[in-house]
Amino acid sequence: MRGLRTQLSLSIILVVLVTVSFISLLSNIMVNKQFETYITNQKETRSSYIVTDLSNQYDKNSQTWKSDYLHTIGMYSLYDGYLLTIYNSSNEVIWDAESHDMTLCKQIMEDITKRMSKRISHGSFTNHTYDLTYNNAKIGAVSIRYYGPYFYSENDFEFINTFNTVILIIGVVSCAFSLLVGWFLASKISRPITKTAEIAKHISNGNYNIRFESETKTKELNNLVSAINFLATNLASQENLRKQLTTNVAHELRTPLTAIRSYLEAMIEGLWEITPKRLGNCLEEVKRLSNLVADLERLAKIEGDNLKLNKTHFDLLEMIHVIKSNFSAEAAKKNLSLLVKGEAVLIYADKDRMSQVVTNLLSNAIKYTPDGGTVCLEVKSQEKSACIIVEDTGIGISKEESALIFERFYRTDKSRNRKTGGAGIGLTIVKSIIAAHNGTISIESKVDVGSRFIVTLPKEEDLVLL
Repeated sequence: MRGLRTQLSLSIILVVLVTVSFISLLSNIMVNKQFETYITNQKETRSSYIVTDLSNQYDKNSQTWKSDYLHTIGMYSLYDGYLLTIYNSSNEVIWDAESHDMTLCKQIMEDITKRMSKRISHGSFTNHTYDLTYNNAKIGAVSIRYYGPYFYSENDFEFINTFNTVILIIGVVSCAFSLLVGWFLASKISRPITKTAEIAKHISNGNYNIRFESETKTKELNNLVSAINFLATNLASQENLRKQLTTNVAHELRTPLTAIRSYLEAMIEGLWEITPKRLGNCLEEVKRLSNLVADLERLAKIEGDNLKLNKTHFDLLEMIHVIKSNFSAEAAKKNLSLLVKGEAVLIYADKDRMSQVVTNLLSNAIKYTPDGGTVCLEVKSQEKSACIIVEDTGIGISKEESALIFERFYRTDKSRNRKTGGAGIGLTIVKSIIAAHNGTISIESKVDVGSRFIVTLPKEEDLVLL
């Protein structure tokens, strides 16, 4: 199995190799095709020039040809691969390349044939006859014999070979450069992925403190690194909460069990007289255990798939006024100002469950607000949702603890005094009920200033619930 770096490098090299090969082949074909067209046009142009030059060598006054110039034109043409046979108006040969130098003509023809046989297999020397005219009157003719359909001179072949060499060099350099760049990019991409894989392996082995510290310049890789770091942080938090949960459950069970055991042992051993009061204390501890088990059962039911919501339309503000009246006596004991404000808002929800939510939040607010403080319940209506705000002037919660208060058995009072509340499951139940209604709950709090719980619920949406 190949590594990511190797696969990326090979992929990049393959893509570049195929691309360069394709471009080189296409460039070669197109340039050669265009060059062949150019050579063919040059051949026609060259033939036209020869005819024009030869026509200019006729003296109209003496009606004779300038033989020296004809010889010069013929030899220049011969060296360029054009074999000329020039005729006068009587169709008599006045100059012929083969008659002038048969050996040279044969050598040139062999050289051209050998040279062009490497490119085309169907070429041969053919004759093309053109009229020589003066003032639109025919004064003779010229037969031009050259290799067709086209032929290259030495310079032309040198150009084509140089071009092919350049294409080859570009291809080799491109492949070498792509190898280096591909390896560099593959290393740059694979390094954070490999590191992230190693971190994920450590996380799977229970090491939640490891992190990917550096950042990459690639958005997707940064997202991957951030996700892994967040996963490690979240798992570390969950692990701490799991350990805290075990400690909290043990504490909640230990206290009543220890009390019951000490009472019973003392009475069994005769150290204490069995009295209704002492039996009543044992019963209170048993009730405390029963309440803890009942809370856990309610939480399991709410967080599981068994929660059935009996949703109806009701007025939130009216429900809150009823709950306020139930807590009026408790608030009066602490001389608290218990306020309700807002507007009537009709929502579609489980009234009993929402009453449980508000009751729990209000109970906590009264419990943790010092004497003479203020607790306010407010209802707000928004376009598609309703808000319940429970605000107090209590002891407040630190920023670190605000993120944990909805966890099972978490309580801000580490002493866990029985007078300050239950087992720390109430807010967990609150959050689960709100989530079942597709709502949200958030907290704004400052230590020694107070807390503000904000519950947001949809008004009319009949959503699929837990």
